[in-house]
Amino acid sequence: MNTVLIIGEGVFADTVCQHLSGFRTVRKPDFGEGLASAELVLVLGGNASDHLQADEMLRPLGIPWLPCYVSKGEGVVGPLVHPGTTGCIQCAETRRTRAGRDLEVMDDELMRLLFPELPPSPPAVLPPSGLRHLACILSAEAAKVLQGEHAQSENRIYLVNLRTLRTSLHFVLPEHICRVCGRLPDDSMQEAAIALKPCKKLNRDSYRSRSMHELGQVLGRDYWDSRTGLLNGKQYDFLSAFASAVANLPMNISNEVTGGHSHSFADSELAAILEGLERYCGFAPRGKRTVVHDSYLRLKDIAMDPSQAGFHAQANFEQPDFPFVPFDPAAKMPWVWGYSFLRNRPILVPERLAYYSLSQPGSFVYEISNGCAIGGSLEEAIFYGLLEVVERDSFLLAWYARLPLPRLDYRSSGDKELFVMIERLRAVTGYDVQLYNSTMENGIPSIWAVAKGGADQALNLVCAAGAHLDPIRAATSAVHELAVTITRIEERLRDRREEAEAMFRDSSLVQQMEDHALLYGLPQSEERLAFLLDGHRPLRTFEESFGPVAMNDDLTDDLKRLLEVFHSLKLDVLVVDQSTSETLRNGLHCVKVLVPGMLPMTFGHRFARIHGLDRLLEVPMKLGYSDHKLSVEELNPYPHPFP
Repeated sequence: MNTVLIIGEGVFADTVCQHLSGFRTVRKPDFGEGLASAELVLVLGGNASDHLQADEMLRPLGIPWLPCYVSKGEGVVGPLVHPGTTGCIQCAETRRTRAGRDLEVMDDELMRLLFPELPPSPPAVLPPSGLRHLACILSAEAAKVLQGEHAQSENRIYLVNLRTLRTSLHFVLPEHICRVCGRLPDDSMQEAAIALKPCKKLNRDSYRSRSMHELGQVLGRDYWDSRTGLLNGKQYDFLSAFASAVANLPMNISNEVTGGHSHSFADSELAAILEGLERYCGFAPRGKRTVVHDSYLRLKDIAMDPSQAGFHAQANFEQPDFPFVPFDPAAKMPWVWGYSFLRNRPILVPERLAYYSLSQPGSFVYEISNGCAIGGSLEEAIFYGLLEVVERDSFLLAWYARLPLPRLDYRSSGDKELFVMIERLRAVTGYDVQLYNSTMENGIPSIWAVAKGGADQALNLVCAAGAHLDPIRAATSAVHELAVTITRIEERLRDRREEAEAMFRDSSLVQQMEDHALLYGLPQSEERLAFLLDGHRPLRTFEESFGPVAMNDDLTDDLKRLLEVFHSLKLDVLVVDQSTSETLRNGLHCVKVLVPGMLPMTFGHRFARIHGLDRLLEVPMKLGYSDHKLSVEELNPYPHPFP
C-alpha cells in the first residue's frame, strides 16, 4: 500500500489523515528518520525556511512532496514538487509574491524593518470551516498523485480564502533563476553562434512565422495570471482611435506597463503580453549566467569596441548626480557573448549594452530596449530587432541634423488600411496626420509621423516613427503609435502643464520618457520642428519615394536582405540572444540587436548618446541634405520629440 508521510501536528493534520484513510499514513512532527519509505510527503504549515528544509531533505531521496500552508490568512496548496525537476515551492512563492503584491502588507513589513521594536501583529484566527476545506483540497490532490493522476498538480497552486472558501487554481511558471531548482547554464561562445535557418512565413504578404491565433493558445495560459503570472494585469484602452491594450509586468520593486496596438482588442492583448515577455528578457541576463568579467583592453581581440555604441557628453559625467561613469577600457566589467554577422563569429558585448543598464552599478551608458524584439523564431526576432534599430536611428538622425524630410502623400499609397486609419484618427481625435520619409543611407523605408492638433485638441504636436521593408507597414505602425500617444499624453499634459512649460525653458528638466511627448504638446515648442513642418515642400508619392516591395515566402530571405545592406555599409550587426526558459518553452525567442555607429534612443535630455557617432555628422551630406560634414555645434540642442 502507498505510504503518505505527513509532516505536521494538530487538528489540521488530523483532518488530512481522516481524508486519506484509504492510504497508509505516517505522522511525524518534523523531519527525522524514516523518510525513504514514503511515496509522497505532505508538509503542513511552516514558513519559507521550513519549506527549504523540506526540499533539502527530500531532493536527494527523490521523493515528491506537496506543501500546504497559510499565508496572510489565505490557504496555499501546492505545487507538487518533483525533486530533480524545475518548478518548486520557491518558484511558486516568488511568482505569488511578485504578482500578488499586497501594498499594505509590504508597507507593514517595511515599517517593521525600519522599526524592529514595534510589537508583532497578533496571529490571525483561522476559521475551522476554512481549514477543513483546505484539508479536503490537499487530501484530494495527494490522492491524485498516489493514483498517478497528478498532471494537474504540477506547476499549479490552489489559493483558498479561508473565510469565504473561494478557491482558485493558478499556474506557476518555473523560475529559471530559482536558487533551489534553477538550472541556469553558463554563457558561452559556442552557444552564441548563429546559423540562420529557413523561416517560412504565414503567407507571402506576412512578415510573421506564427499567427496570433496560434500564440493565443499559450500566451494567456502560461504568462498571464492575476495572482501568479509573469504578467498580472491587463486593461483595454477604449479612448484610443484603435484597439489598444496594456499589460502589467510586475518586477521586484516596481511595475512595467507594456502595450499592444492593432485593430482587434484580442490581438492587442496578446501583443501586450509579448512585449511584456520581451521587456522581462531584456532587463537582465535571465537565460544564461554571465561568466566573463574583464577589461576591454584584455578582451579587445574578441570583443566589440564600446565606444562605437555612442557615449554621453563628457560634461554630463561631471554633474554630481549623473548616474553613469566614463568608460574605462582598463576596468573590469561583465561581458556576454553575442554574434557578429560582419565577422561571422561570436563576439563579446558589454552586459550593460546587451541589457538595461540603469540599475547596474558602474554603468557607463544609458541603455534600454533599443533593438530588443521577440519572435516566433530566432530569425523573426532578429528581423524585428534590426528594424527597431533602424526606426530609432532614422528618427534621431533626422532630429539632430534637422533634416527637411520629404513629405509623403498617404493617399498615394493605394493602401485602404492606411487611408482609413488616418481618416479615422482625424474623425475620432481631431488631429491631422502628416507623414515624412525619414529613410537614411541604408535605404530601409522609415517614416516619421506627426499628428497636429487644433484649437480644440489638448496637444499641439505628437510624433511617432516606424520602419519596415514594406513602407506601408512602417506608416501604419507609426500611426498606431500616434493614436496611443495622443490618449496617453492628453490627460497628462492637463495635469503637468506647468512642468511642461518649465521644460520648454530648461531642457535639463526633461528627465523621463513621458516628458519628451509632453514638451512637444505645447504650442510654443512647434518652432523647434520648423525644419520638418515646412508645408511648402511638395508632396511625394509612395511609389516614387520607395519603389516596389520585394516579396519572399521565407522571412530569413528578408532578414538576409537587411544584413546585406549593413554589410555593404560596413556596419556590423550584433545579436545577443536574451531568450529564457520561460519563452523557449513555447518557441519564443528574444534578442538584442546592436548596430555600432547607429543612434540609440534615450529618454531624459542629459542621457543623449551621440558622442563618437561620426555617422550622424556624415549622413546628411551623403543624402544631399547638406553640402558639408556637420559639426557637433550644428546639431539640434533640444530634447527629441520621440514619445
